[in-house]
Amino acid sequence: MHPVFKVILVLAVCYGLLVAAVYFRQREMIYFPERSKPDSGQVSAAALEFWPVKDDEYRGFVAASQPVPLKGTVIVFHGNAGAAWHRSYYVHALVPMGFNVILAEYPGYGGRRGVPSEASLVKDACQTVQLAFDEFGTPLYLWGESLGCGVAAAVAANSPVPVAGLVLVTPWDSLTDLARSLYWYLPVRLLLRDRFDSVKNLQGFNKPVAVVMALQDEIIPAARTLRLFQSLNQPKHLWKFPSAGHNSWPTDPDAEWWGEVMRFISSPNDRRPVASVQF
Repeated sequence: MHPVFKVILVLAVCYGLLVAAVYFRQREMIYFPERSKPDSGQVSAAALEFWPVKDDEYRGFVAASQPVPLKGTVIVFHGNAGAAWHRSYYVHALVPMGFNVILAEYPGYGGRRGVPSEASLVKDACQTVQLAFDEFGTPLYLWGESLGCGVAAAVAANSPVPVAGLVLVTPWDSLTDLARSLYWYLPVRLLLRDRFDSVKNLQGFNKPVAVVMALQDEIIPAARTLRLFQSLNQPKHLWKFPSAGHNSWPTDPDAEWWGEVMRFISSPNDRRPVASVQF
């Protein structure tokens, strides 16, 4: 065999092995769960409680202290790494505003049974939303963070109960397009099993959507977030953090943007102009 053909053959075999490895291990590249269940001391120290209380199989966490009066319930779907109880900053920011907060946990995360995938996460999230509706009533707001934006968008498209508004922090347009931009040398459309197409999922959603973009995002390029925002036809508003990366957007509960976002999605008659959407 000619040496050139040998080189081509070796390269073809290596490429085929790479494609096969990506196909069979792709979910290990997407989901990075903290698999252990937190103990009661950890949960209490974070000012949280397991939820549902009467369920042996918990689905997430609620604030240990509930606001009175209650303006509504925010269900938070977190990013692809760690666990829900690590996101207690949502409780510290939103409960003082009068919102109950549920930090939803995913199958395969935080000691919960199951294996993470788009189908399992979305199905479980819809069940969580139904349970929250049954216990707390309306209005319900969904909040997504990174991967959780894809989950929240899919739930908004398939929710068994009314969803009053949506907040998306560092979202992508679709996981397929994000993966294509990062792994241009792979046949992503043929390989990818979990697609989380938020552009498609939000086409029929007609409630307000707040989008938070980190302009220095090294994981989800700001262009992917902007494409999603531009595709939205419902009432929408964009908050930009020029100096923030994917994991460094401001979580300080006293920051003004929390109140601006919640006012936008929860008070259609009180959408006062935002002095600046950049922080």
